[in-house]
Amino acid sequence: MSAAHGAETGTSPHDPRRRRPATDWLGWVSCAITLVGFGLLALAWSTGGFSVSLPWAPSRDLRLSLSLDGLGALYALLATGVGALVFAYGSRYLSLHLRHEGRPLSERWRFWPWMMLFAVSMVGLALAQDLILLFVFFDLTAICSYFLIGFDHNRRDARAAAIMSLIVTVASAVAMLIAATLFYSHYGTFSIPELVQLVDSGSTTTTATALLAVAALAKSAQVPLHFWLPRAMAAPTPVSAYLHSAAMVAAGVLVLGRVHPLLAHSDAVLTGLSVVGTLSIVIGGVLALGQDRLKQILAYSTISQYGYMVLLYGIGGPDGNGAAAFYVLVHGVAKSALFMTAGAVTMATDEDRLSRLGGLRRRMPVLAIASGVAAATLAALPLTSGFFKDELFFKAALEAGLWQTTVALVAAGLTFAYIGRFWGALFLGPERVERSDPAETVDTDGVKASPLLVTPVVVLAVIAVLTGLVVRPLAGLAEAAGNVSNVGGVHLSPAYHLDARPENLMALCSWILGGLLLAWHRFSTRVSWVLAEIGQRWGPREIYTMTLRGLSALSGIVHNREVRTLRNSIAVVLVPAAVLGGIAFASTPEGRAYVIGPVSDDDWLILALLALVAIATVAVARAQAQLPLVLTLAVVGFALAAVYALFSAPNVALVAVTVETMVTLVFLMALGRLPTHRSDGRSSLPVASDFKHTTEPRQNGRNLLAGIAAGLGMFIALWSALSHPAQIPNVANEHLALTPAAHGHDAVTVIITDFRGLDTLGEITVLVVAGIGVASLLRKGRLW
Repeated sequence: MSAAHGAETGTSPHDPRRRRPATDWLGWVSCAITLVGFGLLALAWSTGGFSVSLPWAPSRDLRLSLSLDGLGALYALLATGVGALVFAYGSRYLSLHLRHEGRPLSERWRFWPWMMLFAVSMVGLALAQDLILLFVFFDLTAICSYFLIGFDHNRRDARAAAIMSLIVTVASAVAMLIAATLFYSHYGTFSIPELVQLVDSGSTTTTATALLAVAALAKSAQVPLHFWLPRAMAAPTPVSAYLHSAAMVAAGVLVLGRVHPLLAHSDAVLTGLSVVGTLSIVIGGVLALGQDRLKQILAYSTISQYGYMVLLYGIGGPDGNGAAAFYVLVHGVAKSALFMTAGAVTMATDEDRLSRLGGLRRRMPVLAIASGVAAATLAALPLTSGFFKDELFFKAALEAGLWQTTVALVAAGLTFAYIGRFWGALFLGPERVERSDPAETVDTDGVKASPLLVTPVVVLAVIAVLTGLVVRPLAGLAEAAGNVSNVGGVHLSPAYHLDARPENLMALCSWILGGLLLAWHRFSTRVSWVLAEIGQRWGPREIYTMTLRGLSALSGIVHNREVRTLRNSIAVVLVPAAVLGGIAFASTPEGRAYVIGPVSDDDWLILALLALVAIATVAVARAQAQLPLVLTLAVVGFALAAVYALFSAPNVALVAVTVETMVTLVFLMALGRLPTHRSDGRSSLPVASDFKHTTEPRQNGRNLLAGIAAGLGMFIALWSALSHPAQIPNVANEHLALTPAAHGHDAVTVIITDFRGLDTLGEITVLVVAGIGVASLLRKGRLW
């Protein structure tokens, strides 16, 4: 970091003439675009918002439905507003970071496009009104975070952290897709506003909302799916300041807020949210007390702080939903400023451990004041907007009951303690900047932070103070967001009250509790270490690691068996497909499935042809010589072509006969060109017994079982599907209706000649080229 330090202070211990990094124009352009986006969204929200609904996949009832309602406005403005400041910070930080890593500045092109795509995805997620659209943007943020966390791809910890983040958030997002499918199968729509009107309590609603909650909780790094967030601190600081304070982790609670009218139909799901939120508050807060690295403290703080919001959504009602929305805003502002403070200090001092820092208030007075305001905001001190977030939190907890009130008090005390320790250890006490190498000396006169790394922190601190003095604009936005989650009825009126009301007494008690935890720092640190040790040995991260190792071992076993023979390669596809198909059909019983219909006169001929296909297929499997194998295979194809003709599809039958004839001729010509190598020296085509690799009886048995399982699975699936076809609108009906307009007698002809004309021309071209290639091979390179 010494090179970056030198660049930061304008001097270098190795080269005093070193120039500052070139201006990061891509970063500034990203900042400008995000700022313009913030302005346009603010303007649109001030004029009443907007709604857009465009057809996407009408046959599946999918629409591009976006709406700038209260909840969408809150998260979109947070993502673009904080994003613009973080991007300005990153335009300076990233150049210093790359120089420190000894990497070319051109790698900035691998950073900013992903940051911009993340910001766009976050805005899309905030505005989405459709579960499938929500899922798409939800996954886009996960993919962007993978590339951003793994930006330092030369470091193993960054690569491992990126993969862990991707696995946890994307795997849990599948739960959201399953929930959307459940809702669609039961209520016939993916639209969230329509589902809010249709959904009732029941097992389907409970299951689907639980799945939605799992996806959201994993995204917001809630216990027990929280372990990916501390590892994600391997990312550059601008990523942490944006994704892990006000954007990616906020995406989870955004989903909770968006679908909360659905969650409210299940008391079990709301209770589950309250339990998870409580555990996250306590575990995240206690672990934050014992961390030494700056970003690790903030990471565990984020887990704890988002536990507040999950608990509030678990409480629900006007108080819970309104307080959760307000909390998201204030936390995003404060935590982003604190992350940027950690980055600025690390960049200036070449140190990221709290135990080796202190007394920086003299060298960085502006940063000390600005980050002090951010810390006070998170600790809910008066004259900052943080005071009101805890006031609303305490009010909702008091309405909910005793244990929620106790949890709220403990949560606020923990926050006061760990954030007080963070800021106090950085800027108070004796001045010191220790090095990991004792032989290296430090000139603390050169320790200072770049103005561009400090200015965004100052701006966020000013916002925290202004909204602490005039809270109505912030409360109005949170009120509108809360009304979306609660379907109306939310009225927020945070204010200073100089009396002994319960909220004020709880705030006073939390400060005293936090002060005691700070005073008994050794005790609280010891408790934190014990909890961390338990988590390291038996926690969810260990389970995640063991699961990956087990899956990797299983994958190795399957792979080793798969690559031995072609039959094994086919079997590993067909057998699992049959098993999964069987499970699906067994778990979805349908009364009208597996119907045996009447057999008419023409059907007997079809049955005879299908029996011929079955016999020929068995003969193909048991053929010992190539020529009988090719001819028997042709019997299968021609028999199926006859079946098509009997089903009144002569055009398909003609195509099948043509393809089958061509393939048979190609096989015969290829066999005629094969060299003879029979063991007995006769000049004829080889037979199976000539080959050294013969199949063992036991392997034959496995092959037989695999074939029977795959065949039965496919038979059961087709039987069920044809017995009870789905009676839903699909694109086939539309094609049939439009056939006369295309001057055709049947849909197949119209599709081939009109809709797929160019596609068919391409296919014919490929066949001609392939035929020329085959002819060239047969004539040893000569076409004529």
